Order: sequence, then C-alpha cells, then structure tokens
Amino acid sequence: METGVMIVDDNDFIRESVDILFRTAGIRVVDAKGGNECLSQLEAGFKGVILLDVMMPGMDGWDTIRNMVARGLYEGNAILMLTAKEKPDIKMNGIQEYISDYITKPFNPMELLETVKFYSKLLTT
Repeated sequence: METGVMIVDDNDFIRESVDILFRTAGIRVVDAKGGNECLSQLEAGFKGVILLDVMMPGMDGWDTIRNMVARGLYEGNAILMLTAKEKPDIKMNGIQEYISDYITKPFNPMELLETVKFYSKLLTT
C-alpha cells in the first residue's frame, strides 16, 4: 500500500479541510473519526503520516498512540499531533519518542503541507 496521510480528528470540519488540502496536493488521504478508526486503518495496512488530535471522545490521542505501540502498529508511520492544546499534558509522558511533531490549531495550511511532505519523505528514504 502506498504511503499517505491519515487525519484522525473527531471534528468533521478539520478532517474535511485537511483532506481537501492534501488531495489538492496529490497526497493520498485516509480519514478516521477517532482512535478506534485509526487503529482499524493501521491494521488494514495504512503506512504514512498520521495527523492525530489529542482531545477526542472515547480514546484520546495519547491512548491511541499507546494502543498503536502495544499492537505493533507504529512501524512505518510518523505521528504528528494536530491539536488545539498549546502544550502537551502529562498523558504524553512515556510516549514522546513516538511523536515526530506537535502542531497547534489553528495551523497554517501551507506549513502543515510542507511538514507532512517532510515526514513523508523521511518515511520513504
């Protein structure tokens, strides 16, 4: 399966906006409304950059990462937190090594695109 970007956010507007941004740039996009959908996409073979929200109902971003690692689904992916939280909270302790970048909302679309392209390139080299 080719690499792409997975947008994991419970906010429909964020998912749709980021989806349009990346599809316009020719990047394959996979959407997930939360942690469980993210894990399902990974189990189905997704590899690439994961834009992961922190605050989501049910399984938050931190618990999603812990599940990814515990299930062996982290390899071949880069996790970029895309969140409204200015600073990571204490729940990030112990999983920092799995997080490649921390991007706060509102974000600059062109900067987000360039950041994702950078990490995508790292994954394919």
